[in-house]
Amino acid sequence: QVQLAESGGGLVQPGGSLRLSCAASGSIFSSNAMAWYRQAPGKQREWVATITSGESTNYADSVKGRFTISRDNAKNTVYLQMNSLKPEDTAVYYCHTFERGLGYWGQGTQVTVSS
Repeated sequence: QVQLAESGGGLVQPGGSLRLSCAASGSIFSSNAMAWYRQAPGKQREWVATITSGESTNYADSVKGRFTISRDNAKNTVYLQMNSLKPEDTAVYYCHTFERGLGYWGQGTQVTVSS
């Protein structure tokens, strides 16, 4: 049973930074692509970034140049470094992976960008 646990969210002022973490257990972590999604109030969940098992990365246009996804296979953890945060980045952030044809989500961590 794959379990994902996000952490690192909080309240930050515009222009500030946060680093989110997602720890995976029960997973063949190093073989899986990992992704971050977010869901703002009243909006659909949207894709933010992906990192493959080979550490290739892709980003949504809205975060490109500000966010960086990375992974530490020794710790079974994926990170999302978020810089130059904007109020429109306010959302619950989720990590996601597929394994053996099944998709898995974490419980999410709240990020609020406000002065």
